[in-house]
Amino acid sequence: MAGVAAVIFDMFETLAHNLPGQWEETFRHVCQRQRLDVDPARLWQEWRALDRRFRQARTNMEAPEQSPPFKSYAQAWEESFRGAFRLLGLRGDPVAAARMCTESMSDRELFPDAKPALAELRRRWRLALLSNADDAYLLPIVRRYGLAFEAAISSEQARAYKPHPAAFRKVLDALGVPPAQCVYVGDNLFDDVLGSKSVGMVAVWLNRNGAARDPSRPQPDYEIRSLSELPAVVGKAAHCSPSG
Repeated sequence: MAGVAAVIFDMFETLAHNLPGQWEETFRHVCQRQRLDVDPARLWQEWRALDRRFRQARTNMEAPEQSPPFKSYAQAWEESFRGAFRLLGLRGDPVAAARMCTESMSDRELFPDAKPALAELRRRWRLALLSNADDAYLLPIVRRYGLAFEAAISSEQARAYKPHPAAFRKVLDALGVPPAQCVYVGDNLFDDVLGSKSVGMVAVWLNRNGAARDPSRPQPDYEIRSLSELPAVVGKAAHCSPSG
């Protein structure tokens, strides 16, 4: 391996929070603003089931080129709200509800270890971002916290969701760096580890909560509990080859 040239990050649950409680709060606001006669938890449950169906079907990793046509989160969330409203017999506004989710996502806070780690890494390596997200909420977080990435690529820009190889190729093209010289850091074994390893990157799994590894999922090259561990891991990766 000819050294590490770039470190590429996932955003949500890697650099920034995205907790269930934050979604629950958003759904309370949706119900209040639209005066919906329903328990917000029930609406969220029905919506999540439809959203999960979208996420499970959006990428065909056995034949990525046969994946369904791309839909942004805004489109998918609107469709999920429309379906949930219909199931619950509600006359809600799915467009406005989806917009509230976007607004909420754009207000997520960074983890305390994010900015210090990015600052230290920036002294030695180029930094980039690749996130399953719409620009409408990803880029405001980047701007608000002054995150200096050479490239900040959303799934909306790539027209593909991780772990689709096209998403990773989009950020590689933006950087002009070979995959073997890139370290990808993310919290999800499927989206982040499978996707980055499928194109030849070094995969670092950020396992903040100490979850057990799922043997049915692809295994990372490195595992960390905090981004504070990352500079040392990237330094180590610069002298090793990624596993198969």
